[in-house]
Amino acid sequence: MTTTAAALRDRTAPGPGPGAFAGTAALIRFALRRDRVRLPVWLLALVLGTLATASEYATLYATAEKRAAVAATMDSPAALAMTGPHHYLSDYGIGAMLGHQLLGFMAVLVGLMSVLIVTRHTRNEEETGRAELVRSTVVGHHAQLASALAVAAVANIALAVLLALALVSTRIDGIGSGEALLYGLTHTVIGLVFAGIAAVTAQVTAHARGASGMALALIGVAYVLRASGDVGNDALSWLSPIGWIQRTYVFVDNRWWPLLLCLATAALTAATGFVLSTRRDVGAGLRAARPGRRTASAALTRPFGFALRLHRATLLGFGTGLLLMGVMYGSILGDAADMVKDVEQVQEALAEIGGSSVAESFASMVMVVIAVVAAVYVVMASLRPRAEESAGRAEPLLATGLSRRRWLGGHAAVALAGGTVLLLAAGLGFGLAGAASTGDTALVGELVGAAAVYAPALWVTAGVAVVLFGWCPRAASAAWVVPVYAFLVGYLGAILRFPGWMNDLSPFGHVPRLPAAQLSWTPVLVLTAVAAGLVLLGLAGFRRRDLETK
Repeated sequence: MTTTAAALRDRTAPGPGPGAFAGTAALIRFALRRDRVRLPVWLLALVLGTLATASEYATLYATAEKRAAVAATMDSPAALAMTGPHHYLSDYGIGAMLGHQLLGFMAVLVGLMSVLIVTRHTRNEEETGRAELVRSTVVGHHAQLASALAVAAVANIALAVLLALALVSTRIDGIGSGEALLYGLTHTVIGLVFAGIAAVTAQVTAHARGASGMALALIGVAYVLRASGDVGNDALSWLSPIGWIQRTYVFVDNRWWPLLLCLATAALTAATGFVLSTRRDVGAGLRAARPGRRTASAALTRPFGFALRLHRATLLGFGTGLLLMGVMYGSILGDAADMVKDVEQVQEALAEIGGSSVAESFASMVMVVIAVVAAVYVVMASLRPRAEESAGRAEPLLATGLSRRRWLGGHAAVALAGGTVLLLAAGLGFGLAGAASTGDTALVGELVGAAAVYAPALWVTAGVAVVLFGWCPRAASAAWVVPVYAFLVGYLGAILRFPGWMNDLSPFGHVPRLPAAQLSWTPVLVLTAVAAGLVLLGLAGFRRRDLETK
């Protein structure tokens, strides 16, 4: 921190006082240095995911007849809500499939990346006290926000270039350099829009979690508006920036002008963020903190209740999202057989899963995706103690009569119980919508049970995170490997024909694939025992090491 302050002091021009943006260039360099691992991982994941999807489409749907059959199955309200506007279905090219089925999903991921970049380098810096120290040097009051937005812009522009180069390299018919560049730029402009939104939410609340949460909620609103407009009134889609980029109709009509709407919105929200930043103090938010109760509730005096209070916003957000996710997948369950009837690789993957019907096999495959999303929450919740420790908030608590075992155990219990509740919520939504689309009311109980059986795999995931935190806190982020690997081998592996031993390396690979398969209690009990052992091992490690702060 001393080096940062000294460098900023040396790089600013002398004068009676700094300009509003003095020190921005230095802060950009420092931010890029801090994100030298995080940003490449984001970009690599987004580009490789797009490249793999395009290559998979070219392999699975090699003929125009197959692509036309897929387009026919996607022409339903539920499918359009999950993908994009109907106009893409008028073209039977690989590029049109990519724009229709992937662009909306990628917009959410790019928005997430941009929001996290801006809040990390603005509100998080203020919350930890680093911003006040940096601004005590010759740094303008707009420099920090300007540098955060600049880093987000660099990341999104780099993403556009990489996506364009990757798509051109595939040499797929109908994907030329101009179309590929437009596809890449749609990601850039949507990222800039949500970066600008994050610049505004960072001024509203005094906490990084709140700023990120509000911005992510707006991403969800944009997605829902887009989905509603594509199914019903098209005007709703024009209220969403995600709807704007989809209406470039890339690889079909290749319209560039909707990008201008995104650029104008990004500029307006960024400017609003700068104006609002002058109306508050450093470390404070525009929204005044509500006064607390005179005395804490009984729940807050216990480790589990206190941890639940810290996790409740994230838990509610994931719960709502997974419930809606289950409803969306359930709404197309009745059409599953028609959707995959002309796709040989998917049919083979479903046949390997088993089941008395395509709907059951499809539901079993979708359950893996639902479980992985729930595992994302479990990892976030299990790593929350690391954030509390690094921020210095754990030390005052542990200086009291609260033991380390009870403190960490409270967070672990919230992760374990919360992950299970998320599975049940998703299974309930999946079952209710699936029963409505197929007419089979028995699916409600079957799909709730199929979701619940993944709970031990989530507990193992939490156990891995607790072990890493307890023994190797600086490597705790490696727990993210578990859900990422589970998705790759559990969902994509079934289609891309990965060898079976790869699936066995994931805890999710040992879960009975209900409702297609029969319930076997042995793997469930073994996974539960492994999870218990990992959590106990992590608690023991935390008792034996020193606290770390940054």
